[in-house]
Amino acid sequence: MDEWFSRMAAGSALSSGAAQELDEAGFVVIPGPLSLDGLAQLARAYDAAVACASPDDISVGSTTTRVHDFVNRDREFDRLYLYRPVLEACCRVIAQPFKLSSMLARAVRPHAQAQGLHVDYQADADGWPMVGFILMVDEFRRDNGATRFVPGSHRWPATPGDRMNDRVADSERQIQACGPAGSVIVYNGSVRHGHSTNQTGEPRRSVQGAYIRREDRAGFNLTARMLPETLARISPLAKYLLAV
Repeated sequence: MDEWFSRMAAGSALSSGAAQELDEAGFVVIPGPLSLDGLAQLARAYDAAVACASPDDISVGSTTTRVHDFVNRDREFDRLYLYRPVLEACCRVIAQPFKLSSMLARAVRPHAQAQGLHVDYQADADGWPMVGFILMVDEFRRDNGATRFVPGSHRWPATPGDRMNDRVADSERQIQACGPAGSVIVYNGSVRHGHSTNQTGEPRRSVQGAYIRREDRAGFNLTARMLPETLARISPLAKYLLAV
C-alpha cells in the first residue's frame, strides 16, 4: 500500500459514529471545513466562478446547472477535496489507493422537480466502489431540494427489482440529508439518491466531488486541465489526489 494511503487510513478525523452511519446507511452528514467567514468567502468565489465559466464547462440539465473543473477555479475550493474526514471515508469504502475523479458546482434551479433516485456506481460495475461528497454552499432544507437518500440501499443487489418501481416518487424509506450551509454529505456511490423538489424561488447551490480507485479512469480529465498556477499552489497531498 502506498504511503499517502497509509497516512490517510491511519487518521482519526472521521468520528466512529459517522463512520458507522456511512457503513450502515450509505451516507452521513458531517460538519464541514469552513468557518462562517470562510463559507461566505467561498460562496462569493462560487458565484464568481459560475458567472465567468466558459460555455463548454456548463451543463444544463432538466433540473440542475453544473459547472465543471472546480479544481482550477479558485484556491477557495482546494480545501474541499483535501478534507480529512472525507479522505478517511474513502479509505474505508474504497479500501485501496484512490484519486479525485471530478469536482464541480451544481445548483438545483428554482421550482425544479425531484430528480429520480439513482446510483452513481452499481456494486458490480467496473470502477466500483466510489465515494462522493457534497458541500452545502446553501442550507439544505426539505423545501429547497435537499438530496434524498434511501438508507442501506448500497447493500441491495445491483438490480433493485420491485423495490423502487417509480424512481422519481418519494420512497417510504428515503431520508432527506438536511443541514446548515457548510455541512458536508459523504456517501457511498452505490446508495440510491437524488435531489428532492425545490419548492422555493432560489437556487440551491453545492460543490460536489467524487473519488475512485487510483487505477480507474476519472470522470473528468483533471490532468489535462491543470493550470500552472493551480499546480504551483497546491500541496503534495493535493497532487497525489489529482494524480499529477
